[in-house]
Amino acid sequence: MGSGSWGTTFAQVLCDAGTPAVLWARSATVARSVTRDHENPRYLPGIRLPPSLTATTDPAAALAGADLVVFAVPAQTLRPLLASWEPLIPPGALLVSLLKGIELGTCKRMSEVIIDTLGVPPSRVAVVSGPNLAPEIAERQFAATVVACSDPAGAQLLQRACHASYFRPYWSTDVIGCELGGTVKNVIGVAVGIAVALGLGDNTKASLITRGLAEIARLGEVLGADSRTFAGLAGMGDLVATCSSPLSRNRRFGQYLGSGMTAAQALEATGQTAEGVTSYAPVLELARKHGVDMPITAVVAALIAGGLPVADAAAVLTSRSAKPEWYGA
Repeated sequence: MGSGSWGTTFAQVLCDAGTPAVLWARSATVARSVTRDHENPRYLPGIRLPPSLTATTDPAAALAGADLVVFAVPAQTLRPLLASWEPLIPPGALLVSLLKGIELGTCKRMSEVIIDTLGVPPSRVAVVSGPNLAPEIAERQFAATVVACSDPAGAQLLQRACHASYFRPYWSTDVIGCELGGTVKNVIGVAVGIAVALGLGDNTKASLITRGLAEIARLGEVLGADSRTFAGLAGMGDLVATCSSPLSRNRRFGQYLGSGMTAAQALEATGQTAEGVTSYAPVLELARKHGVDMPITAVVAALIAGGLPVADAAAVLTSRSAKPEWYGA
């Protein structure tokens, strides 16, 4: 449900893994191109999609008889879309979130939004998280990821459904850790993009990535995540990919912001959804509520909101009082 670059790519992965998939698209042009021309020219131009993958603008047709329902829409649009889709979702289907964001206002993770809106038990909700740069996976370059569900049977079902020759999923029951890793890494990716724009070097980027991981782990610990998750694909793996690759929308947004654009200008130049632009606020709200120190996230928030000049960002971070490497929760 969602025909952006990652939604389309994951549908391709399912088809290549032998799991028939139907893509729901808002645009009739995209739906027609996917079905007839086997290409999504808007989000994945030049990528040949499986002939078995079809698309439709009719949510009822997309959802009919589905065993897996995969959500791949912008995080802040999920709740109203779920409300409209609820009567159409087959009972017993495993509900899968590809989203990497936190809901504004409620501070809920996407799996919580699904549970809350559809009234389903956690055992019916799974998430996918890891280094998932869609253009590379769409080109069928090797990638690995984590599929998580509180019910091991659900996680293993999803693992089998998306295990393709170039896409290796590992299963987990740590939904909280996977979602937090996938969300907060976007905020750290913005910080690294700003550093790149300022001409700062690899030491700076490595420091932001490493201390960013510490922020993710501190928040994860107080929210009940398994700390081992952050050393794996959904933690360090996703963080490194987002912070290192020019394909990353959040890093690209950060580069535009660091070059002197306003947040609105940077978002327009990025061209696609950069979840870190909205998720920073509820992430910071969660951190403050639980007494978790997240200085990089706080600086990114001030930069996006326009309350801190880009040139002063490094000074704010380096002027903090000295601390032991491991502190906090």
